[in-house]
Amino acid sequence: MTVAAVLVAAGSGSRLGHELPKAFVPLGGVPLVVHAARSLLASGAVSSLVVVVPADRIADARAALADLPCPVAVVAGGAARQASVAAGLAALPDEADVVLVHDAARPFPPADLVDRVIEAVRAGHPAVVPALPVTDTIKRVGPGDGTGEPVLQTVPRGALRAVQTPQGFARDVLVAAHAAAAGSAHDESTAASDDAGLVEAQGVPVWVVPGDERAAKVTTPSDLSLAALRAPDAS
Repeated sequence: MTVAAVLVAAGSGSRLGHELPKAFVPLGGVPLVVHAARSLLASGAVSSLVVVVPADRIADARAALADLPCPVAVVAGGAARQASVAAGLAALPDEADVVLVHDAARPFPPADLVDRVIEAVRAGHPAVVPALPVTDTIKRVGPGDGTGEPVLQTVPRGALRAVQTPQGFARDVLVAAHAAAAGSAHDESTAASDDAGLVEAQGVPVWVVPGDERAAKVTTPSDLSLAALRAPDAS
């Protein structure tokens, strides 16, 4: 099976509070998108990469990713994440039959995590997500009154998982799920929050493999500081 990856780097990252789009914010002098690309390729299992960026950053991305050891296509993203992934899928090489979808906001997924996802897809699972057990107490709340929100339920956390990326799919399964959801691809309010959600909506089983804390997401300035500590060459 030939593995290709769609690296989603088209978001604005407004919560990070940086003048650059999030994927182009430097960490140790290197843009997050470059860290993420290098991490995906570290295991040697990914043979090609499609990177989805804002339309006005295509030239910047091509220059930053020029030295990667595999074919790289850079394409423009859409108004919502779902549309951006669809654009990446459309640019995949014909020979790819396993697809990873990864967020550039997770710059350091370790190679063994990437391998776990790929191997689970190769073992016959059509959709695979890495995830960590939820350790916080989770409350389901109702509408508030301006001073707070009432607790409706304490949700048992034993079966809950916090999902990460890269997520892995049989290519035909993911393409079909995106085609079925195409009507909501340009509306962030109705689009699925991840690709596994689109697959679930089609009745396809999704398998969970162990995640890794090093694959944490960068959303806020403090996350960026923590990511620097997770860098493979951090002392």
